[in-house]
Amino acid sequence: MWIKAYLCLPAVVGTFGVVLMGTALVGSQPSDKPQRGKMPAELLVYVGTYTKGESRGIYVLRLDLQTGRLSEPELAVEVGNPSFLAVHPSKRVLYAVSETSESRGRPSGSVSAFVIRDDGSLRPLSEQSSGGAGPCYVALDGTGSHVLVANYGGGSVTVLPIEEDGRLKPASAVVQHEGSSVDPKRQQEPHAHSINPDPSDRFALAADLGIDRVLVYRFNAQTGTIVPHEPAGARVAPGAGPRHLAFHPNGRIAYVINELRSTVTAFTWVAARGTLEELQTISTLPADFTGSSYTADVQVHPSGRFVYGSNRGHDSMTIFAVDEASSRLSLVGHQSTGGKTPRHFGIDPTGSYLLAANQDSHSIVVFRIDQSSGQLTPTGARIEVPSPVCVRFVEP
Repeated sequence: MWIKAYLCLPAVVGTFGVVLMGTALVGSQPSDKPQRGKMPAELLVYVGTYTKGESRGIYVLRLDLQTGRLSEPELAVEVGNPSFLAVHPSKRVLYAVSETSESRGRPSGSVSAFVIRDDGSLRPLSEQSSGGAGPCYVALDGTGSHVLVANYGGGSVTVLPIEEDGRLKPASAVVQHEGSSVDPKRQQEPHAHSINPDPSDRFALAADLGIDRVLVYRFNAQTGTIVPHEPAGARVAPGAGPRHLAFHPNGRIAYVINELRSTVTAFTWVAARGTLEELQTISTLPADFTGSSYTADVQVHPSGRFVYGSNRGHDSMTIFAVDEASSRLSLVGHQSTGGKTPRHFGIDPTGSYLLAANQDSHSIVVFRIDQSSGQLTPTGARIEVPSPVCVRFVEP
């Protein structure tokens, strides 16, 4: 058994992401493209953090799209351990997990909704239990009617309905993963690390580091339920530790980054059957690297021509080119992130800049993206933000 699922009764708990408001650029996938409207001169940049040290919550900066410069950070809202963020596709609402092991005396983290004010600050709207300990990932379905959450500590995934005004309702479904894998330190039990809707919104794909599987669920946007699909998903190599997943803009390829083995596995996604078929696995590290390193995030450039992955230890971004015919990856090179432990990163909607969040050196560093080669060049912009771990863009 890989999983066991059950619908969640209402809990007694009260109260992906690039979004350009007013345009057709919606959703939390970095590959989304604007279809109408004029690109603004600047974007709001929201940064999720860990609040164990100097950080107090979610910070907001402004990115100048002409120069690549960043403004000084301001505290947008005070909240504990907002380690992952997502923005509603049509409402001015931002969602954040609080990555904790306990919420209101129960073994669970929480998920909060915040209204995005005109000045970029955030106003608390609602809070709900995440349905498990240590929530580390949040995404929205394409309709904007549900939030999907991965609970790393609890090894579960959760669906939370969204009300008309953007506030969260109690969980409509929770799925508890089961199993283990070969790494005695990291894989003795399930650790759900991400969950993403597929482009059709008929399925949700959850990468579980602890059991070396990408699990596929049938997702019902009307009822807010997720049901294990048959076949139940795909395996990666034993000990690989799948972490995050990104779809190619063509909707037919899913790239999964594996934390423990520092690899990316490309899968062909057959939407008609809801199946993943392995196409390729490729290392994110230089062939001569002998140190310790763990991957974090994977994203596809809006053009679909390049894939990027972050390496913690090697402290770099890996740059892959995507073969137009086969969607297979080939290594372009590596770029130092100019700091320690790059966690999440953001590619702005124009595909011009990549912002790396260096968690342990407390910095956001900006790189210009070469549209022909995918190579990254530092712009010289480096802003100090305490313990940054997630980057999201919103139009002011």
